[in-house]
Amino acid sequence: MTEPIEKENQMHRFSEFAVGLLFGIGLILSGMTDPGKVLGFLDLFGAWDPSLALVMGGAILVGVFAFALAKKRTTTFLGDALALPASRDIDRPLVVGGLLFGAGWGLAGFCPGPAIVSLGSGQPKAAVFVLAMLAGMLVFELGERRRQRSVAASPADL
Repeated sequence: MTEPIEKENQMHRFSEFAVGLLFGIGLILSGMTDPGKVLGFLDLFGAWDPSLALVMGGAILVGVFAFALAKKRTTTFLGDALALPASRDIDRPLVVGGLLFGAGWGLAGFCPGPAIVSLGSGQPKAAVFVLAMLAGMLVFELGERRRQRSVAASPADL
């Protein structure tokens, strides 16, 4: 009875691996694992490198079609429930998170995907970035748990 579930889990893991591998190869081929490429893009008044804009444009184009297709579906291609984000709110956590992401990106030349790919190739700067990213995720998680506990402990508004 558990064999079909195990095969389904194996198929999910294989699919996740294949998509991650494809993403990583795309990052390598586009040069996005080189922090100098990203920092060159951000250097608007120096030696500006517009190649990242082309990569972003391609990603946005793919995303537009992918989300248009996803909105018409209720399940993923592997049969799981498809749950797209419903919130369109621009709130404080979103703004603060965006600012922190942008600052890290601008200082290090990495965002999470390329940093993990670069970590796999042994770049020391990527290791520092990934450790800092994991520390930030831990701080956020601990803060969220604390916030939820304080909300649960406070009396209901009258």
